[in-house]
Amino acid sequence: MLIDESTTFIVQGITGREAVNLTRECLDYGSKVVGGVTPGRKGREVHGVPVFDSVKQLVEELGYVPDGSVVTVPPAFTRDAVFEAIEAGIKIVVIVTERIPRYDVAQMVELANLRGARIIGPNCLGIIRPGVAKMGGIGGPAKDAEKAYQAGRVGVMSRSGGMTTEISSTLTAAGLGVSTACSIGGDAIIGSTYAELMPFFEEDGQTEAIVIYTEPGGRMEAELARYVTENESKLPIVAFMAGRFMDEMPGMSFGHAGTIVEGKADTAAEKIKRLNDAGITVAEEISEIPDLVKEKIG
Repeated sequence: MLIDESTTFIVQGITGREAVNLTRECLDYGSKVVGGVTPGRKGREVHGVPVFDSVKQLVEELGYVPDGSVVTVPPAFTRDAVFEAIEAGIKIVVIVTERIPRYDVAQMVELANLRGARIIGPNCLGIIRPGVAKMGGIGGPAKDAEKAYQAGRVGVMSRSGGMTTEISSTLTAAGLGVSTACSIGGDAIIGSTYAELMPFFEEDGQTEAIVIYTEPGGRMEAELARYVTENESKLPIVAFMAGRFMDEMPGMSFGHAGTIVEGKADTAAEKIKRLNDAGITVAEEISEIPDLVKEKIG
C-alpha cells in the first residue's frame, strides 16, 4: 500500500505552527518522521526531529532517501518544495497546502509522473493505515485517530478530509474497520485520482471493498467508472455523492475548489448514473454505507 510500518518520511515547512502540530500527531501515532526542512533553520529540532535547510542536505545527513514527504509550506513556495523532494528521489509526496495556483499543481503532477513519484493532494489531510502509521494531519491527534480509524477490511478514498474521518468512523463503529484511508484533496487538479489509486487497494490483501466520498465537478467519477469496467475490477465499491442540490444551481461551487459544475457531465445526477452503470452502488445517506458494504462482501 501507500504507507506501512516501515515508511519513513519528512515534513517540509516543519517549523510552521500547523506543521509542528502535525509532526507531533504523526509521531504519537507511531509514524517514522525522520527529518524536517525549513530554510535557515538547520540545527533546530521539532519534537526531537532534526531540521535541515534543504531536502538535499537532509538526505546527505541521513545517508538515505526517505520514502515520503509531507509538504506544509505556503502556496507561493509549494511548487519549489515539491520539485525539491521529487528530484531528491522521494516517491510519495503528501501536499497539505491549499490555494496553490493550478499551473503550479499541473507542473508538480507532470514532474511526479516523469520521475515515477506519487502526489497525494494538494489540499488534503493525507494517508492513514490504522494501527500502523499515518502521513499528514488525517484523523487529528493520535488518540482521536485511534477511535475513528481501526484496522479492518474497507479502503476509503475521499475528496474531503473531514469526511474521510466521518466515513471511516462509521465503518469502524459498524465493525468493518478500515484497511487504508486516503484524503485525495478537493482541488480541481490533484495528484492522484480514485482510478489512479485503485491498483494500490487491489494489491492489498487486507482490502475487501472500497468506499469513496465524492462531489459534483470534475471527471474523476467517469474515470473511475471506466477503470472499473475496462479492468474488470473485483473490488466492490460503495460511493456517497454530496452536493446533489447543486444540480439546480449551475456554475455554483461549495466547499472545495474542484466542485465547479461546468456541464451536464459534472452534475451529481450524471455522475451517479455513470457510477451505477459501472456496478458501483451509491448510498443515499452516510449511515447506509456499512450495510451496503456488508451486502457486497458478506
